[in-house]
Amino acid sequence: MTVVSNDPSWWPTISFNIVVSYWMVAAGVIVMYDWVLTLGQEIELIWRQRWSLITVLYLAIRYVGIPYSVMSILINTPFVSVKSAGCINMFYALNGTNVIVTAMLGVIMIVRLYAMYQRSRMILVFLVVVFLAVNIACGVITIIGLMDTVGEEMILYGTYMCAYGPRTSSEEDIVPLLTSIIWVLNTVWEVPALCLAVWIAVKHFRDLRRLGQSTIEDCFRALIKSHVLYFASFAGVSCVQLAYVFPAFFHSQSTGSLTLSGACEVLLVVQMFVLGPHLILSVREFNAKLVTDSDEETTMASIVFQENVRVPTSSTV
Repeated sequence: MTVVSNDPSWWPTISFNIVVSYWMVAAGVIVMYDWVLTLGQEIELIWRQRWSLITVLYLAIRYVGIPYSVMSILINTPFVSVKSAGCINMFYALNGTNVIVTAMLGVIMIVRLYAMYQRSRMILVFLVVVFLAVNIACGVITIIGLMDTVGEEMILYGTYMCAYGPRTSSEEDIVPLLTSIIWVLNTVWEVPALCLAVWIAVKHFRDLRRLGQSTIEDCFRALIKSHVLYFASFAGVSCVQLAYVFPAFFHSQSTGSLTLSGACEVLLVVQMFVLGPHLILSVREFNAKLVTDSDEETTMASIVFQENVRVPTSSTV
């Protein structure tokens, strides 16, 4: 159903939608710009290497980001008409993509931590159990929220807008609460992952300094740099998402609310489609550098945080 109105009370909503659309365009530009900048690395480190699970995950995340950004712009741009069916379908697609890509990033993190802990079965079991519990719960909650949501096209003073709400006017909109629960659950996954990464990194730093292995220490620095950016982005998105618990603040038309909404959208896109792929590129780039600097032609010491193990240079991470 399409709602047409020229009621002046809609002006704050129109302004809010226009500002958010600017942020979404900025997020899309960042994704495309990063893809252009890293295309050479991608060809060399991804396409020309032996294919593995990590390769598939990288390509899926990287190339889902482009249509995701386009849909986000279309659904928020007030000057593009999107029919009611299109609104709700894109809403479903965007939320489903969030869940799927978050799960993919979790798999990448499991592979990374499993390697960092020298293929410890105990660590693997712990990570898989937490990962499955969190992601299954998030998937179920997302489905509940989507089933309770309907979308409609609104034409307000000649601008177009997709609006979402509960199926019946008598129902309370539970989507903001469900969104906050999902981000709390994701935090339950991300915080232990961060702690495990920091713990093993500190332990290795100590050992490597004592042994004087500066090359591998440089590798740890490069990898931790990418991890810090990824977790910092996640922390920022989580803090903003938790504002959904206070809808009076989050849905106000204040400058702070507009800034938080826009920053949340940008950080979410950057975390998933820019920093996520960089977690893989950072490792493979350092692998390639060590191969170039090494006198060995076919094998080298593993730098996926496994000491005293020799693996092919086209390792899975």
